[in-house]
Amino acid sequence: MNLRRGPGRESGPAPSETSPRGLRGHGPRTETEKGKARIAGVDLPRDKRGEVALTYIYGVGRPTAKVVLQRANVNADKRVKTWTEDEVGRVRDILERECKVEGDLRREVSMNVKRLMDVGAYRGIRHRKGLPVRGQRTHTNSRTRKGPRRGVMVKKKPTAAAPAAKKAGA
Repeated sequence: MNLRRGPGRESGPAPSETSPRGLRGHGPRTETEKGKARIAGVDLPRDKRGEVALTYIYGVGRPTAKVVLQRANVNADKRVKTWTEDEVGRVRDILERECKVEGDLRREVSMNVKRLMDVGAYRGIRHRKGLPVRGQRTHTNSRTRKGPRRGVMVKKKPTAAAPAAKKAGA
């Protein structure tokens, strides 16, 4: 859909006119969004326990989720849909302050891999070639990193027309 205003714009109302929350998601919350916790850019599943729901955030596992919920003074067994706005805010503040998650963590990991490739380290070369990095064997396995097998080329048998052309040239 074309978001430009003025001539050349597709017919129909602007996105802000059709969406109840507008372009940037500001405005009144709809009935389905009540109780939805959004932390570090991730919508947490409403029906799961807090400890499990936090693991949906990249960089947060079960141990980190337990520690974060303890520090935020939130019961780990409590479902996300029953969290108050205050509890969501406390969890969000602790994660932003103390943990590197989602985009920042992904950026750091990709920069570390790029650094290994730039300095020419063995691990960087393996990353560049798309081969296993941690010492696994490659003679038989490692199809995940290498992709589908490239079959051995089979020589085609010469057809009847090929020998006839050979005699004419000789």
